[in-house]
Formats: sequence, structure tokens, C-alpha cells
Amino acid sequence: MINQQIVDQLRFCLEKGKKISFLVGAGISAESGIPTFRGKDGYWISGSKNYKAEEIGTYKMFSTASREVWKWFLYRKCTTERAKPNQSHSILKELEEVLGDQFALISQNVDGLHRKAGSSDERTYLIHGDFDFVRCGDECSKELYPFPKEISLTNRNKNVITEQEWAALRCPKCGEDLRPHVLWFDEYYNERYFKLDSVLKISKHTGILFIIGTSGATNLPRQVAQNVLAKGGMVVEVNINDSYFSDLLEHKKKGVVIRSKSSVFLTELKGVVLALV
Repeated sequence: MINQQIVDQLRFCLEKGKKISFLVGAGISAESGIPTFRGKDGYWISGSKNYKAEEIGTYKMFSTASREVWKWFLYRKCTTERAKPNQSHSILKELEEVLGDQFALISQNVDGLHRKAGSSDERTYLIHGDFDFVRCGDECSKELYPFPKEISLTNRNKNVITEQEWAALRCPKCGEDLRPHVLWFDEYYNERYFKLDSVLKISKHTGILFIIGTSGATNLPRQVAQNVLAKGGMVVEVNINDSYFSDLLEHKKKGVVIRSKSSVFLTELKGVVLALV
């Protein structure tokens, strides 16, 4: 699965101090039982209305029906709260321990599983936000607040928010609705919340980028891959399905596409890295 070209590039990165970076998406959490936004569970039924994720996971929807948006996000939060890190999360943590500052983890996942697995905040870049935090929906400040403890995340009715819970979802400074600390479908990346500048800088110092379990539907992951290639680095896609990256890498000299589950690939990669360091 891991050919000599990848091994040689890893060796080059280790010798020259280049970043060995990982860009991961929802596919890496699938083995933990977390559904993707774009999968069959990426919708929400409220009464007689059936919303797609792209409709309800928006600032526009939050501005007009914040309670409905929170019902959906609380349902998803319950799922992530129950989930445990899988083998892929654990191996990424182990690779960070081995590679140190040459390691970078760029994750589109908001489920908190990287943190639960022990990945460091210093080398983990959550470009789509973090379900463990909330912030003011009116942006009265830039402060992030821990997810309210008053919210029940077990055995909840997915179409009900109690008045006590709703009171806990108010900004402590201005009293407006709090929002999940996530990047919505109608919002843009920035540095403060989503590490835009930091990630683009990392991409320009990356000698090899492993893209695992993401379709490449948003623009920052695409920019990361393009920057690595433009700077002469290698990009390796690991996915069980075709994606934007499959097409991008098809005719690239330093592009490799591997059809594999993340845990299988990362297990083999860990062995290769350990043999090189």
C-alpha cells in the first residue's frame, strides 16, 4: 500500500525538517459511529419539515429560527458525546509523539475525538470549529465558552429543548442566543476561529500531506493540497471513495491515491515512520 515513493518522501522530510501533515475529514470518525453531514443522516425532520444539513446548518437559519437549529445541533452533540476515539485517532496521536514539531493535524471534524485521543491543541488545527465550545451568536465578543453543563446530552427528546436548557444557551454578556462554535455552510474561514492563516502557512512548509477521509467539498482543504503541490511536496489521498482530491492528483507526479480505510492505512504508515526515525 505504501510504495517506495512515499517512503523516500518521508525520509526526505525527516532529514530536511519538512512538515509531515495530515488533513482529515468525517471519514476518520466513521468507525466511531459519527454520521457525516453529507451522508444519509445529514438531514433534520421537524414536524412536517425536512431540512438538509446545508439548509439548517447556516447562520441564515440561525438568525430566523435559532431554536430549530439548536435542536439539530444538540442531537448531533449527543452523538459525538457518546463516541469514543477509534484506532485512527490513536495512531495520529502516536505519530505526533514520534514526529514532534514536524507533525501537523488539520481536521475538519468538530467531534472532539482528537482531544479525547490525546492529540495536542498546539499541533491540531480544527478548521471547522469545535463542538465542545459555544460563542455569542451576535458576536458581542470573540470569547469562546465551554459547552453549557446544564444541557442534557443523554436520552433527550430530539425535538425538545427545555426552558432551563434554553436559558443556558444565552450569552452571559449580552443575553442573545449562543451558537455552536462551528463553521456553518454560509460562512467563511478566518484565522481567529478556524486557523485560516496558520493552516495556509503550514501547507507551504509541508513536504508530504496525507489527506484522509474527506471529499474536499470546501475551499480551505483544497487550498492546502494545492499549496503543498505548488511547493514541490507530495500529496497522498486515502479514501474509500473518489473525491475532488482524486481528480486533482490523477496526473500529478507527486500525487498518490490509495483506496483504503483510514485505520488500515495509518497502521501501516506508523510502522514505516517508526522504521525511519
